[in-house]
Amino acid sequence: MNLKENIEGRLGKAIAQAGNEEIYYALLGLTKDMCKDKRANEGNKKVYYISAEFLIGKLLSNNLINLGIFGDVKKLLEENGRSITDIEEVEPEPSLGNGGLGRLAACFMDSIATLGLNGAGIGLNYHFGLFKQVFEDYKQKETKNPWIEKESWLVDAGVHFNVQYKDFSLSSTLYDIDVPGYDNGINKLHLFDVDTLDESIVGDGINFDKSQIAKNLTLFLYPDDSDKAGELLRIYQQYFMVSNGAQLILKEVDEKGYDVRKLYEHVAIQINDTHPSMVIPELIRLLGERGIEFDEAADIVSKTCAYTNHTILAEALEKWPVDYLEEVVPHLMPIIRRLDEKVKERYSDERLAIIDNQNRVHMAHMDIHYGYSVNGVAALHTDILKDSELKVFYDIYPEKFNNKTNGITFRRWLMHCNTELSDYITELIGDEWKKDADKLEGLLKYKDDENVLKKMLEIKSNNKKVLKKYLKDTQNIDISEDSIFDIQVKRLHEYKRQQMNALYLIYKYKQIKAGNLPKTPITMVFGAKAAPAYTLAKDIIHLILCMQQLIANDAQVNPYLKVVMVENYNVTKAEKLIPACDISEQISLASKEASGTSNMKFMLNGAVTLGTMDGANVEINDLVGSENIYIFGKSSDEVIKLYENNGYCSRKYYEDDKVIEELVDFIIDKKLIQIGDPGSLGRLYKELINKDWFMTLLDIKEYIDVKEKMISEYDDRMAWAKKMLVNTAKAGFFSSDRTIAEYNNDIWKL
Repeated sequence: MNLKENIEGRLGKAIAQAGNEEIYYALLGLTKDMCKDKRANEGNKKVYYISAEFLIGKLLSNNLINLGIFGDVKKLLEENGRSITDIEEVEPEPSLGNGGLGRLAACFMDSIATLGLNGAGIGLNYHFGLFKQVFEDYKQKETKNPWIEKESWLVDAGVHFNVQYKDFSLSSTLYDIDVPGYDNGINKLHLFDVDTLDESIVGDGINFDKSQIAKNLTLFLYPDDSDKAGELLRIYQQYFMVSNGAQLILKEVDEKGYDVRKLYEHVAIQINDTHPSMVIPELIRLLGERGIEFDEAADIVSKTCAYTNHTILAEALEKWPVDYLEEVVPHLMPIIRRLDEKVKERYSDERLAIIDNQNRVHMAHMDIHYGYSVNGVAALHTDILKDSELKVFYDIYPEKFNNKTNGITFRRWLMHCNTELSDYITELIGDEWKKDADKLEGLLKYKDDENVLKKMLEIKSNNKKVLKKYLKDTQNIDISEDSIFDIQVKRLHEYKRQQMNALYLIYKYKQIKAGNLPKTPITMVFGAKAAPAYTLAKDIIHLILCMQQLIANDAQVNPYLKVVMVENYNVTKAEKLIPACDISEQISLASKEASGTSNMKFMLNGAVTLGTMDGANVEINDLVGSENIYIFGKSSDEVIKLYENNGYCSRKYYEDDKVIEELVDFIIDKKLIQIGDPGSLGRLYKELINKDWFMTLLDIKEYIDVKEKMISEYDDRMAWAKKMLVNTAKAGFFSSDRTIAEYNNDIWKL
């Protein structure tokens, strides 16, 4: 293919004469056509990965890389005075996910295709995503986040199903997004939409009538479920996803001429967290319609479905009131009741029930009883599931439990977002690492090579300059590339402890005011969305934004300390932040973070982790060695014990320690009250003293000490560069290609 002729043929003019938008749509068309021409991954068995979210990010460059023409396109554009970076800016980011769960699903889709496995994703085609975050009066405001344009990655597949609810039915349309593997075949991400959707019902912000299901069903990801109407809407959404998915799976099985009684020989269904759990009763129902007896149908489904657990937090395991399910999907309730009866006939332990004594259906329990595999997503997480959170299930089904430590796709999280480092790695060790990430270990032979270490520092500095320009252009904030970039980006949740990082920020502010100046200035960057109804999470954002303003206006402090809260954190912004990071903040309360994946992305790009022994941090620590990571805080065992015996009292820490008292009191200091909302700041202040469920004050002193040590050791640039190199070299284990190969070998067996 003559690339220049192809693109100019689509443009109807020379590339040099075309606008960025015209070039973007020409490349979109070219990429979609190339995907059409590539062979689909096929096989006698297929995995269907069902997930409420797929945080796929912008697709143009990722697809160009996987199709093998990114370098050629980049060069051609540069020869015509254009930049691929500017073209990427035209593309809207799909609003199909939010946090690590959704990004993981996207990385997995990339790796399934790259390994040539026969697979597809199944989800919903949200029009406005979670929400677009804007800051007003130092607070988060939610607005809709539209992304679907007339020309997009979505392709109408011409497939429609009928989904029956209690009082009405809805017709669906299937839209497909092509997922090209790196140097391999193509798979599909299947996204279902409702034909009667009405975007105009959304008023100011993200408010809409939650009862108009036909009009609102696929508007938003995770609609606010703080009221009954919101909870019902989530059930409507989840059933729409799984009913369409189950119908599509059976349609494809029929088209292949397979016997549905041997469904498990041709299909593996991976249930990603509890949101798609209703696929189990729905498949049993559909098999029943084909004349298969209940017990046989349940057996078939049990050999077909596998469940991934993503959380240790009990509140995140969905439990729906029976009454709500009766209101939305009454035809599933007789099936769920029979599944529950079969469990209760075998086991008298109430903790194993699907329907509990409060008349709630436990989705995870249904997944474990009627699936053939249960996996955690990091070694520590899986151990905690087996030893405590799901111990009663592990005791009866030890053979079902297994660990699959999460991974990330190195194509996006190094080759695309950090081209300079990617090219330099290839220069040093060849390009086999792009298909076999373990080959990155070849970098270790350069860990004492001063020229290589200097080059690593130079690349990091260049990435910091890119982020500096980006923040100036998008938020009009000035930062210095000569400062330490300390970054915490992830969903805003108390267990991830952004509030502890904010207390460090207060500590550093007070230190500088007292004349204790850091040798190297520090830039602290946060990026996070808080769920609309999660008041305390929003209070933490408010505190950070108030501190940002306080420091920006303080000429004594701001040469040494800057704080930036990135607005509307998403994949696009992550791709700028992660390559520029020096200190990767992974500070969740030990035993609470299932895995984390930003920890892997930062490590891969040469950031050094500051973290607790939680989630995949444990495995990072094992890989890089204690001299290349900074660990603090109580262990998961100690934390679990404190919960069991109510051994933690935040007020005691506050009252017994002058430093802690001063940090917490500053939240309601008059300097902050003058900037912010006394109600919001006061609520957070009281929460930390009176409850502090995720034990911020337990670890704050050690956190400050270890972070101060880290900052002082940053100044030995060669020693720090060595830590950077070791982190990148040891990141190969966290490739999602490795994770997916394990899923296939141990669970799917495609």
